[in-house]
Amino acid sequence: MNKVTNLARKYRQAPWRTQRQWLGLVLLGVVMTAMVAGVYLNVAARGTLAGREVLDLNFEIAANKRTNANLQTKLAESSSAAAMQQHAQALGFTPASPEDIVYVVVPGYVPDPGFNLSTTTDQPPASIIMPEYRQTLFEWFFERIQSSSPAAGGQQ
Repeated sequence: MNKVTNLARKYRQAPWRTQRQWLGLVLLGVVMTAMVAGVYLNVAARGTLAGREVLDLNFEIAANKRTNANLQTKLAESSSAAAMQQHAQALGFTPASPEDIVYVVVPGYVPDPGFNLSTTTDQPPASIIMPEYRQTLFEWFFERIQSSSPAAGGQQ
């Protein structure tokens, strides 16, 4: 018991120990807060960078769409009938006359009949509804009530 009392007295005589413990706890709180803030800052920075990359990619997509539209316009202009005719004449081609056209008959060739959009086949008749299915539920119910009533000639 004397040792415990002696130890307690020595501990009370060293206030620097309690100050050191409090200082350690405060520093631990500051370090933990700094770590959490660092993690949040890292996540926010990565999110900002990802957002900026998305914006850059959207700008690039828009630029590619404009370039594609410009190329399609140029292709349409260069493949127009007037441009093709000028290009053909520049190469020395002339329009074909009926005398210049030669038809070649290929034995065994059967041309594609194409699509026939006319209605040559007879349409099937409208669906025939059997008499049993022409009666509504209310008519059937009313008929059953009349047939079961004594005034209608049923059993009494």
